[in-house]
Amino acid sequence: MLPITKAAWHRQPWTCSSCRELAKLQRRTSKRGCSTKAVPQLKTAQKLPSIPARTRFAPSPTGYLHLGSLRTALYNYLLAKATRGQFLLRIEDTDTKRTVIGAEAAICRDLAWAGLQWDEGPQVGGPYAPYRQSERSALYKEHAGELLKSRHAYRCFCSQERLDSLARERHKLGLPTYYDRTCLSITEDESDERAHHGEPHVVRLVTPAQYPEYNDLVYGLVGKLKGQRLGLPNQNGFEDPVLVKSDGSPTYHLANVVDDHHMKVTHVIRGVEWMPSTPKHLELYKAFGWDPPAFAHVGLLQDSNKQKLSKRDLNMDLEKMKSDRILPEALMNFVALLGWSHSMQSDFFSLRQLIDNFSLKFTKGNVVVNFGKLNYLQGLHFRKYLAEGNENIERLLDQIVALLQEDSRIVIDPGVLNGRTLRDFVMALLRLDTSSSSTSPSTFVERHRSIFGYRQSEPDQATDRPRDELLLIAEAAQQVINIPSDQWSVTTLKSRVASVVQDIVQKNNSDRQTAETLRNPKYVNNSLLAWLRWAIVDGKHGPGMFDIIELLGRDATLQRLKAAELELSVIQEEDTVSSSKKI
Repeated sequence: MLPITKAAWHRQPWTCSSCRELAKLQRRTSKRGCSTKAVPQLKTAQKLPSIPARTRFAPSPTGYLHLGSLRTALYNYLLAKATRGQFLLRIEDTDTKRTVIGAEAAICRDLAWAGLQWDEGPQVGGPYAPYRQSERSALYKEHAGELLKSRHAYRCFCSQERLDSLARERHKLGLPTYYDRTCLSITEDESDERAHHGEPHVVRLVTPAQYPEYNDLVYGLVGKLKGQRLGLPNQNGFEDPVLVKSDGSPTYHLANVVDDHHMKVTHVIRGVEWMPSTPKHLELYKAFGWDPPAFAHVGLLQDSNKQKLSKRDLNMDLEKMKSDRILPEALMNFVALLGWSHSMQSDFFSLRQLIDNFSLKFTKGNVVVNFGKLNYLQGLHFRKYLAEGNENIERLLDQIVALLQEDSRIVIDPGVLNGRTLRDFVMALLRLDTSSSSTSPSTFVERHRSIFGYRQSEPDQATDRPRDELLLIAEAAQQVINIPSDQWSVTTLKSRVASVVQDIVQKNNSDRQTAETLRNPKYVNNSLLAWLRWAIVDGKHGPGMFDIIELLGRDATLQRLKAAELELSVIQEEDTVSSSKKI
């Protein structure tokens, strides 16, 4: 093999080791996708395990749940429930410097809100407690000691200054910032003695020259990845990740493997960004002599520009979704489809149906998130809940009613309620306008306050018709509601409007001096509906006009039409006076 020169290394821009390994993994697995070796494994992997699966969701309280972490929790939950296994919640709180106060409680609260109740973990306990890593330090120390005795790990006494200098030098050469194993040659006695006297150190894993291949439940056979990197002469580097930090706390790699083993986790579903860590974890399992769980890695979530969605993106924020009154089951339905494939004819699933239809058939590659799909599914679940009744709907009703009663701009006319309670009226309005299913209570009130009697626009703000035409249309609108109360229905109202439109057109057809527009049935129909919407709901968009009229009832509708016609007459008189003064 020819020596590698410094110039050759600088032809390629340097990237971090994890990103490089992830890129290579994706290239290799995509090339192998059609190989005879991988296909049978994928076909088998898509099926559920024959034994109850024990899965876990292990968030860090350094932040709050977002769409990506919620998907991880959901997939692990579904696998456990689909196989009649157990779903564990474990809090990985070893990073005390970055821990956010209240984050653990928020994570538990959000999981419960989403319907992902854990079988073991904080608040519920379990046979493998405690479920917070900060309370399991003795276990990690014990197992780190085992690795030191078996020489699968070693103490590294290098100062941070030396490590930084080494990293800078390797970076200049375009090499990964790996360690040079200076401390591997330290004898066990010397290492024990220096540690006993309190000399600062970390514990590193001894990685192989090449990691073996492993089977991923999504990507099939993955590997082989080099644990050792050859660089320039005398510049060999070794990955040898840190297992125990200088303050004695375990890193993610050690704590994760130890806990998964002791909690008898059988399957791990996590994001593809963790694929570069999997060989290290498997090396740890091998060092301990333990059987590893099965791993499945799912693609990254991306925006419409194929860029990774940031957890800081407002659309990813679970709290915002909750404040927007997104239904938990609708969100779980949406999240499940971000990388999971099914054979059903519809994408509409309840949580129970997701469990019943779940499989390990995940999409290879990254997933573009279309939030329009969330709104669509929200509407489907919203209509289902309205028909069947649901505690989320009841809570929404309570909040809307409270806001309506607190809004000083709205004086609710008893005639509008027509003998119904405000709660019953709001419920009827919700059933009419399912497009409001994705809005918060305050948005709902703002959207529909005109139905409750609040007005702020003038007639010509709702329609561009000339004033003389508006007067004619306003008079005709009075004929629309000339229907007995016992025949007050959408069907009758539509028929009545059609009849009034026909009368106006026929009348103006015989009078050639009238505007040509009034002889056009479509124009007259649109003008009449526009006037009705302005007169009754201040011209605001919302449910169908005939549905609103039916909901308000004959008396309230007549009252609003008369008030609107009077307002138009006053404006017309003011215009006339103003014109005469100009003359």
